[in-house]
Amino acid sequence: MNGHVIVVDLGYGDAGKGGIVAALCSHAALNSQNVSTVVRFNGGAQAAHHVLSPSGQPHAFAQFGSGTFTEGTRTFLSRYMLVNPLALVAEAEHLARLGVHDPLSLIAIDRDAALTTPYHQAANRARERARGAGRHGSCGMGIGETARYALEHPEDAPRAGDMTSPRTLDRKLTLLRDRLTAELAGTPSPPPGDIAAVYHAIAARVTLTGDGYLNRLLRDGPVVFEGAQGVLLDEWRGFHPYTTWSTTTFENAETLLAESAHPGAALRLGVTRTYQTRHGPGPFPTEDPSLSIAEPHNTDGPWQGPFRLGHLDAVTLGYAIEVAGGVDAIALTHLDTARRHPELKLCHAYDIPGQPAKQPAEGVDRIHPGPPRNLGYQKDLTATLTAARPRCRQVAPEDWPNVVTEITRAPVTISSRGPATADKELMTPAAAPR
Repeated sequence: MNGHVIVVDLGYGDAGKGGIVAALCSHAALNSQNVSTVVRFNGGAQAAHHVLSPSGQPHAFAQFGSGTFTEGTRTFLSRYMLVNPLALVAEAEHLARLGVHDPLSLIAIDRDAALTTPYHQAANRARERARGAGRHGSCGMGIGETARYALEHPEDAPRAGDMTSPRTLDRKLTLLRDRLTAELAGTPSPPPGDIAAVYHAIAARVTLTGDGYLNRLLRDGPVVFEGAQGVLLDEWRGFHPYTTWSTTTFENAETLLAESAHPGAALRLGVTRTYQTRHGPGPFPTEDPSLSIAEPHNTDGPWQGPFRLGHLDAVTLGYAIEVAGGVDAIALTHLDTARRHPELKLCHAYDIPGQPAKQPAEGVDRIHPGPPRNLGYQKDLTATLTAARPRCRQVAPEDWPNVVTEITRAPVTISSRGPATADKELMTPAAAPR
């Protein structure tokens, strides 16, 4: 690893970003190029990036950077993160049990980062229950509510910097609670003062930062930017309404780099599996219920809904890369699964019932990106993809790296054949950032 890297999932999430980030940090340490910090640049506490500790115990990284098991690697939660202080403490306690010394001392938080509170989480669940059969597949963690409230009430939204001022935080939490309770009858109302006191205690154990902090990190050594979820769930480019309230492309990380006088300084690393998965409802053209692949950390959930499996989709993969602005290199995961499951296929095109006049004989092999921030266009894409039927071909297990390179037009520089860091192969020379 010779420089900064941005890690982004090119699917619906769960492609193995955590393991890739952990491998990048471990590999850099072995080569005396220690990654100073993992920067989280989107999402919130709903992330679940599973990584094995040095002793082989699993941990689901939610807000801590997935490189935390490498000694000396810190985490910076940028202003694009939605920070849940209570969940952060719970995660720190689990990391401490796995041998990480004083985990909260490794955390720095931008003062402008919005806070996810118990009120957001309660409102999120109440709103999702009210949708009935039309659920969007929320994680139930209050992420969308946090983003929505911050957009509608930017001056009143609780932020990380408020944790040092219990009086200010109490006022903001009271406003938040009362507004959500009025909007959603029955929303639980724990005392705002109690929450403010707990947050104030947490603030004393982490580092709260402002302008210039990231610039110093970038000068200190390689930095890994760790994305959450996947491009196909992006708030503007995903398939509406089955999306997240977060920008899941490289955009936020690139903005942070530009603001720190390092524009374009990071390699853009896209992550994909040899097959695809999706939590909950939404279009999934290559879903195949006949696939039987064990996923120990991915199961059906009460909020997200069913966990679904399907074949790798070259059409949506190409779309993800296009709307993300391109990639420099690929991390290809679950090659061990491809070896155990030779029945895995590649979707190279779609048949779309009802649109014969618009389809070439070889099928539809490209999703055309629409205008920026046009949710109407994205909703139409959802309808089209829901009707799409995949055209697939078999891929030999040993051919997956070449096939993915052909689809993405980028070299596979990291390959993963298992859950442990030792199962990741970092190939050299690495692709250069654009």
